[in-house]
Amino acid sequence: MGSGLWSTDVYDAAAQYRAAAGTSAFAHSDSGATRTHPALDPYGVTSRESRDSAEHPQSLAIAVLFDVTGSMRHVPRVLQSKLPQLLGLLLRKGYATDPQIMFGAIGDATCDRAPLQVGQFESDNRMDDDLGRILLEGGGGGQKTESYELAMYFMARHTATDCYEKRGRRGYLFLIGDEMAYSRVKRREVARVIGAGIEADIPLAGIVAEVTRKWDTYYILPAGASYAGDHEVLSSWRELLGQNVIEIGDLDAVCEAIALTVGLGEDAISLDDGLADLTDVGSTASPTVSRALAAIGAGRSAGTICVALDDLDCDWPSGNVRL
Repeated sequence: MGSGLWSTDVYDAAAQYRAAAGTSAFAHSDSGATRTHPALDPYGVTSRESRDSAEHPQSLAIAVLFDVTGSMRHVPRVLQSKLPQLLGLLLRKGYATDPQIMFGAIGDATCDRAPLQVGQFESDNRMDDDLGRILLEGGGGGQKTESYELAMYFMARHTATDCYEKRGRRGYLFLIGDEMAYSRVKRREVARVIGAGIEADIPLAGIVAEVTRKWDTYYILPAGASYAGDHEVLSSWRELLGQNVIEIGDLDAVCEAIALTVGLGEDAISLDDGLADLTDVGSTASPTVSRALAAIGAGRSAGTICVALDDLDCDWPSGNVRL
């Protein structure tokens, strides 16, 4: 996957058609579906791939997975409405040459019908199609935990990216939610949801170490979520990801925050440059994004280790930083 080019004109035309026809951008969910769309079902998937091509010779994998339980089920609708801003900053402002974006959703494997949904890596408007296929189940276990660890397992073991395999540069993984991960990846849940076998449960810290070798991983907690600002939730993620935990005061600014985080990681911009770009494209998110990314911007400018520790003895060029 990953062929084609994003077109805002195509996006706008599709939105106008839906408005005229009285249909939803999330037709699968809003039609009353109760099961994962076949195109997003992770069961039996060997890997989702982000690959180079003549059209996209420097592919950069970006994955955005969001909790769709409880108060978080409205997040995909906001992201879908902001796709032009995200792609506009990545492409027109040169933050990434050939971004390939995958969207997915996270639920609770202990009780939900759709505990994990994963699209394809796309460079064109098919990423909007994948967003529209997401089942906004709105369930969850009610225990301040959801199956983020299962999503990280999939990203660690069921993705293949040329940016990492060819160039030693990790992709970007954004988890958007308001709760904690379970303490381990459970063997029986992997078998049931993904259809893969593992010998034993994997502790949470172990799967985080594994996924961050391939993915520069961030957790975003937006305002308005059930556990926004919750000390226990934030502390658990900061213990796992350090300063790659982003509190954002306005859900409408999430796409801009993602774009600037990628721009910072690719050394394409400074934080000040990125905030100026937001103003240039007519976004009003600059103050919110500035507060959310202040620590990341400072960390980028200070300079840190550029590849995962396990890769320091290889011949790859410097990659994006791990904060």
